[in-house]
Amino acid sequence: MLYVVLSLFVLACFAPLLHRTFGRHSGNVFAILPAVLFAYFISYLPLISQGELITQRWLWFPGMNIHLSFLLDGLSVLFALLITGIGSFILLYANRYLAGHPALGRFFLFLLIFMGAMLGLVLSDNLITLFVFWELTTVSSFMLIGFNHEEAESRQKAHQGLMVTVIGGLALMTGFIMVGFAAGSYELSDILQQDLTAHTLYIPMIVLILLGAFTKSAQTPFHFWLPNAMAAPTPVSAYLHSATMVKAGIYLLARLQPTLGDSAAWMLTLSAVGAVTMLTGIVLASRATGVKKVLAYSTVMALGTLTMLLGLGTEKAALAAVTFLFAHALYKGALFMIAGILDHEAGIKDLLKASGLRHKMPKTCAVAIIAALSLAGVIPLFGFVAKELLLEAVLNGSHWQISLIIATVIANIFVVLVAALLAIKPWFGASLPTPKAAHDPGIAMLLGPTVLATLSLLFGLFPFIADKWLLQAAAKAVFGGEITTYLALWHGINLPLLLSVISLTCGLLLYSQWARWRQLTQGLERLSFLGPEALYNKMMAGLVAFAAWQTHVLQNGYLRNYLLTTIATMLLLVGWAMLRLDNFHLNLNFQDVKIQEATVFLILLVTILSAVLVKSFLAALALLGALGFAVALIYVFFSAVDVGITQVLVETITVLLLVLVLYRLPEFRKLSSNANRARDAIIAISSGAMITLLILLVTSARSMEGISSFFIEKSVPEGFGRNVVNVILVDFRALDTLGEIFVLALVAIGIYAMVHLRTGSKPVTNADKRLTSELKIAATSKGDAQ
Repeated sequence: MLYVVLSLFVLACFAPLLHRTFGRHSGNVFAILPAVLFAYFISYLPLISQGELITQRWLWFPGMNIHLSFLLDGLSVLFALLITGIGSFILLYANRYLAGHPALGRFFLFLLIFMGAMLGLVLSDNLITLFVFWELTTVSSFMLIGFNHEEAESRQKAHQGLMVTVIGGLALMTGFIMVGFAAGSYELSDILQQDLTAHTLYIPMIVLILLGAFTKSAQTPFHFWLPNAMAAPTPVSAYLHSATMVKAGIYLLARLQPTLGDSAAWMLTLSAVGAVTMLTGIVLASRATGVKKVLAYSTVMALGTLTMLLGLGTEKAALAAVTFLFAHALYKGALFMIAGILDHEAGIKDLLKASGLRHKMPKTCAVAIIAALSLAGVIPLFGFVAKELLLEAVLNGSHWQISLIIATVIANIFVVLVAALLAIKPWFGASLPTPKAAHDPGIAMLLGPTVLATLSLLFGLFPFIADKWLLQAAAKAVFGGEITTYLALWHGINLPLLLSVISLTCGLLLYSQWARWRQLTQGLERLSFLGPEALYNKMMAGLVAFAAWQTHVLQNGYLRNYLLTTIATMLLLVGWAMLRLDNFHLNLNFQDVKIQEATVFLILLVTILSAVLVKSFLAALALLGALGFAVALIYVFFSAVDVGITQVLVETITVLLLVLVLYRLPEFRKLSSNANRARDAIIAISSGAMITLLILLVTSARSMEGISSFFIEKSVPEGFGRNVVNVILVDFRALDTLGEIFVLALVAIGIYAMVHLRTGSKPVTNADKRLTSELKIAATSKGDAQ
C-alpha cells in the first residue's frame, strides 16, 4: 500500500511534463493510474467482506518508534474506492472542462497530490503518518481552491479554507499526541483495541480531536468555508468537497469511534453538533440560487447528518452512516459534474436563469433527474435505502430521540425541496435564453455523472450487493462489533416509510412556494452579518491591525533598536532563569592564572574601552583589530594554535574589508544623547556579564563526563591523526565542516563581487539633501546614531 500511495505522488511530479507530451489527452492518461488502483482495491473485497484486516508496516523514525504503517479494512477500502473511482472520472472530466487552460498541467499536479494525500490519510495505521497526510490534503486543497489565483475571490476563499482547517489541524496534532500517550502506541490497530474513555486525558483529547474533525468537515460554526470554496473550478468542487476532503473529518470520527465513542460526552456532542449542522446546511441550501452553492450547502447538511449518526453510537447508526456516506458520494459527485456541464455547455450558474433545457440537453437532463431523485430519497434509488436506514437509526436512538427525529424530518423536507430545484428548475418550463448555445457534452464529461447515477439506481434495486461486499465490513469497523442489520429496498409499510412519504409531500409543496419561502426568509441574509463568517472576518481584520501595530512598534527601521530589544529580552529571560536556580554556585580559582594571560586580559579591557570612547572610525577599526589579535593569543596560550590562526585570518580580512569601505561612510557624528548611551552601556555590560556567568555556571555544574576523552581515545585508531581538533573537524564532524566551507565560499564570492563593484556617481539633488536632513532629524528624535 505504500507503493500505491507513492505512485500517485510520483505521477504528480511528472504531471506538467506529461501534459506537455500528451497535450489534450493528458487527463485521459492520468486517469489510468487511479483506475488501476480502483481495481487493486476491488480485488481485496472478498477478503475484507469476510472480516479480514490487512496491515503493512515500514519503520520510519526508529528513535520515536513511528512507522509508515497502513491498514486496509472495510472503512478504509470504502474511502479508497471512492477516492480512486471518482478520482478517475474527475480526471477525465477536468481534461475536457479545463481544455485549453494554460495551467492545466499544474492543475493535474495539485489534483494528483491531493488524491495521494487523501488515499494515504484513509489507509494510514499510524496517527503521525495520518496527520502528515491530513496536512497534505489541507495544503493541496488550498492550491486547488485558489487555482484561479489571478482572481481576488479565489485567493481569498482559498486562504479562508486554509486558515480554518489549519487551526483545526494544529488542535488535532495535539489530540493525537495525547491519544498516543494514553494508549502507549501511535498504531491505530493497537489503539482501537483499547477503551480510552476512562483515561484522565479523555476530555481534552476528544475536544482537540473533535475541533480538528469539525473544521475539516465543515460542522457548525465552521461550515462557512465549504460553500465559499466553490470559487474553485467545478472538477475541484465535485471531488474535494463532495466525495473526499470534507469527509476526512467524518472518516476520522468513524475510525476513532470504537475507542473514543463510548461516552456521553462524545455521543451528545456529535449528535448536537451534527443536528445543528444538518439543519443549518439545508436551510441555507433552500435559499441559495447558485447551482454550486445549493449543492455545497446540501453537502454541509450531509456532513452534519453523518456526524449525528456517529453520535448515536448504535449498530443501526453505524450501518446508516456508511450507507448514507456511500449514497451521498454517488449522487453528489454526479450533481456537481452536472453543475459544471450547465456552466460549460450553457453558461448557466444560477437556477433563476435556467429553464426548459430538457430538449437541448436531454442526456444531461436524464442523468440529473436520476441523481436528484437519489438525493431526495425516492424509491428505487440508493438514496431511498440510505434515507430509510437513517430514519430507522434515529427512531431507535437512545438520547434526544424526539429532538433528533424532528430535526431529521425537517431536514428531509428541505432536501426534497433542493432535489426538486435541481431536477425540475433547469430542465422544465418555458425555455430561457442561455449565454451559450446549450447542448449535451461529449462522453468525457458525461461519463462520470452517468456511471455514478447508474450506480445509484443499481444499488437501489439490488442493495444487497453493496451491503454484502462493502458496507457491512465498513459498518463493522465503525461500530467495533458485528453488524446484524442488513440493507433492503423494501421493509414493508412502517414508520420510517411514513415519515419518508411525509417528507416527500411537504418538500414538493414547499417547492411550489419556493419564491415565497425565499421572500419570507430574507432576514437570514441580515443575520449572516452576525454569523461565524462575519466573526472570522473580524478576527482576521483584527489580526492584520495587530500585525500592523506590532510592525510599527518593533520593526521601525532602526537596527540599533532591533539589537537592543533582542539583547535586552535575552538578558531578562536568561537572567531570570539563572536567578531561580537552587544550586547556583561558582567555583572561581585565580591561582593558576599566568602573567601572560593577565597581560592579555588587560590588553583586551583597554582595547575595548578605547574602541568605545574614540571619535574616529579608523581608530575604532584599528582597536577592534587589535582586540581580535589579542583573542588569538588566548587560543595560542591554551594550545589551540589552529583556532588562533583562523582568528588571525578572520580579523585580518575583516579589517582590510572595513578599510576598503571606510571612505564610503559619513563622517563621525554623535547623534544619541548621553542618557541613551548610558542605557546602551548598561545593557551591553550586563549582557556580557550574564554570558560570562552562564559559561562559568555551565562548566562548573557539569554532571556527566565530557566527551573529550572519547575523541582523544579514538583520534589515532579511527581518525589516523594526533591533532585531535583536526580529526574532529575532518572526520567526526566532516559534514558540518563541509557546510562551513561552503558558507565561507559563498562569503568569498560576495566579497569579491563587493570589492569589484563599480557604481556610477550621480549629483546630489535638493531632494536628496532634504531626505538626508529629515533622516538626521528622525534619528536625533529617536536618540539613535546612524
